[in-house]
Amino acid sequence: MEFAELIKTPRVDGVVLHRPFMPTVEGTLCLTGHHLILSSRQDNTEELWLLHSNIDSIEKRFVGSLGSIIVKCKDLRVIQLDIPGMEECLNIASSIEALSTLDLLSLMYPFFYRPMFEVIEDGWNSFLPEDAFKDLESMTDEWRLSEVNKDFSVCPSYPPLVAVPKDVDDDTLRKVATFRHGGRFPVLSYYHKKNGMVMMRSGQPLTGTNGRRCKEDEKLINATLRPGKRGYIIDTRTINVAQQAKARGGGFESEANYPQWRRIHKAIERSNILQESLIKLVEACNDQSHSMDRWLSKLEASNWQTHVKEILTTACLAAQCIDREGASVLVHGTEGADSTLQVTSLAQIILDPACRTIRGFQGLVEREWLQAGHPFQQRCAQSAYSNSKPRQEAPSFLLFLDCVWQILRQFPCSFEFSESLLVLVFEHAYASQFGTFLGNSNSERAKLSLPEKTVSLWSWVNRPQELERLTNPLYEANSLVIWPSVAPQSLLLWEGVFLRWNRSSKCLDEAYEEMVHIIEYNKELQNKVNSLRRQLAQLETEDPLLQTP
Repeated sequence: MEFAELIKTPRVDGVVLHRPFMPTVEGTLCLTGHHLILSSRQDNTEELWLLHSNIDSIEKRFVGSLGSIIVKCKDLRVIQLDIPGMEECLNIASSIEALSTLDLLSLMYPFFYRPMFEVIEDGWNSFLPEDAFKDLESMTDEWRLSEVNKDFSVCPSYPPLVAVPKDVDDDTLRKVATFRHGGRFPVLSYYHKKNGMVMMRSGQPLTGTNGRRCKEDEKLINATLRPGKRGYIIDTRTINVAQQAKARGGGFESEANYPQWRRIHKAIERSNILQESLIKLVEACNDQSHSMDRWLSKLEASNWQTHVKEILTTACLAAQCIDREGASVLVHGTEGADSTLQVTSLAQIILDPACRTIRGFQGLVEREWLQAGHPFQQRCAQSAYSNSKPRQEAPSFLLFLDCVWQILRQFPCSFEFSESLLVLVFEHAYASQFGTFLGNSNSERAKLSLPEKTVSLWSWVNRPQELERLTNPLYEANSLVIWPSVAPQSLLLWEGVFLRWNRSSKCLDEAYEEMVHIIEYNKELQNKVNSLRRQLAQLETEDPLLQTP
């Protein structure tokens, strides 16, 4: 298929662009296979380059022969294009709709993008499982890297290499995979260096109504327990939802078959409810007309903050079991690719200071989301504005990023990265020139040859000038476990995502710049103090009479 077939009118002059907090621009609108571009001959005006894949929905309005297209983006931006001529407006609108809803991955922009920057480090090779395993080997010899899934036949959503207990062979893993939803047998998610406890993740056990049992599964998860120790199974579903799953062939671990494990049920909502919550939240944030009471009631009705609280509470529970109880943990929900990953990744932010560095956070996203099989292509197909009926869309990853922001806000000196990295990752998960978030699993990415044919987002992030922009000026390495408050008054609306197109950030930007200036000045003074101390010490050694009493 040729993109030209979908573009009815490739260019229109005299188009007026309206954007939040930017001056109105008149110029020429051009449509290419991947971008909507508006350029102007006016001096000092910034061109608009908008990926079609970033467009969630459009609305058309007409006044006489003048047409307007309201473009609503997946990054929550809303822009307006005033187009002279009804026919041109209709043609542009239908072309945008066609180009923004292409499903074929091989036609996506990352396959056509050529970087204008020097690729110093290939991000596709930055966070390989074998490299992460070398770190694990330096701490313990109780685990091994299995190739049981090297052709993706045991579990289509797992990577080719997974860390499993050393005493469990590949035949056992194959049997366990038939007993777990989607073949997602328990694998290592995190090893806690302080006490040797571990966190694993998996899909639900397929016990069904007959209470099916799998001795290999019991052996696998018991292999992670120390003698005389108990473990915790954190099921991210309520007991009722877990009971209902039995009728559909799913279920949960019975105490009779897993006597050394205590099961705890938590209530993290399913995908469709989370998507509705996002839509309601963005609608509330965009409604400028309401009173304080109406705004607060709409915000509450969205339930977004409740979901943030539930996820953070469950992650804190997992971290507490590992660090304070000295117990190993297995986390799963139904499929083990949404709420499970929210919990395991946030628990690592709480427990592991390495995950709070820029590089460590990239590794966490790679390990616990991309390699762990979160279906990004399905979940991020639509954002908050789409008019089409939701299929498998859900803001699972955005909720994770929101929870990280909540912890970052409570511990502003413990993170090497600033909020900018979280916003950047959110934007690229929904629409990007990079191939990192394309596809639903490692197997899909391998079939598409993404590492060979596209550029990784991490190649961009790890350039010195980008790292400088994303670094938190307040950062001071903190090797401790950090325990966030989940009290309602401690959790705030993430303005940097949900309100950034609704109100100007000028004052916040100025305050941030002033803070950076103060920090730099403080460093200068500290260096001067250290220099004077060294000079004084030198003088004292040279002349004993100068020694301080």
